[in-house]
Amino acid sequence: MSKMKTKSSAKKRFSFTASGKVKFGVAGKRHGMSKRPKKMIRQARRTEIMCESDRGLVLKYMPYNR
Repeated sequence: MSKMKTKSSAKKRFSFTASGKVKFGVAGKRHGMSKRPKKMIRQARRTEIMCESDRGLVLKYMPYNR
């Protein structure tokens, strides 16, 4: 049986922690930052951990990153 392909868009956007959780960068910080609240700019610096309900879709797109 042939290998399953990884979605290229998913491997660029998501990474995994050692315990198997999915990390992703916060959206909305590319341009127009002057009109955003300072709290949003600070919170968008870090990466977030994806919730369990959305995690299944990413695991389907990245079959070999478990």
